[in-house]
Amino acid sequence: MLSVLVIDESRSRAAEICAGLALAGYQVAAILADSANLTAEVEKLQPDVILIDTESPSRDTLENLAVVHKNMPRPVVIFTQEDGQSAIRDAVKAGVSAYIVDGLDPKRIKPIVDVARVRFEDTQAMRRELDEISRKLSDRKLVDKAKGILMKARDLDEEAAYHAMRKLAMERGQSMSKVAKDVIDMARVLL
Repeated sequence: MLSVLVIDESRSRAAEICAGLALAGYQVAAILADSANLTAEVEKLQPDVILIDTESPSRDTLENLAVVHKNMPRPVVIFTQEDGQSAIRDAVKAGVSAYIVDGLDPKRIKPIVDVARVRFEDTQAMRRELDEISRKLSDRKLVDKAKGILMKARDLDEEAAYHAMRKLAMERGQSMSKVAKDVIDMARVLL
C-alpha cells in the first residue's frame, strides 16, 4: 500500500485529504502542520509520496523540499492557490512532481498522485542517464588527456598510445579511466 506524508496547516483540509487518500487506497504515514522538520520526518517515516496543501508554498517549504529531493528523492504533490510562474518554477526546482492550482478535490487525488509518481520515475531515470553520460564523457576526457601525454612523452601516435593504455588496463584489471587517471597523475610527478 502506498504511504503518503501529508503536510497541511489546516486540520480540516488535512482530514479531507486523508479521506481522499483512503478512498484511493493509500495509507497516510503522518500529518504535519508544516515542513519545519521535513527531512527528519521523511527519514523516519519513509513515505512513498509527499502531499502538501498550502495557500502558497513558502521559501522554507521549498528549501526543505530541495534538501529532501537531493538526499531522499520521492514524488511531491503540491495543491495551492499560487499560480505565479516564479512560484511554479521554484517548486519544480525544489523537486515537486505535480503542482496543482485552484483547489483540492478528494476524487482527483488518485490520478494526480499516479501522474506525479510516473513523472517522478521518468525524471529519476533521465537523471540517472544524464549522470551516466556525464561520467562517460569525463572518462573519455581523461583517456584523451592521458593519450596526449603518452604521445608526447613516448613519441607515439594516437592509436599506439590508446593500445598501450588498453594493454595496461587489461593487465591490471582496471578500467581505462582509472589507468588514464594514473597516467595523468604520474605525468604530474615525473614531467
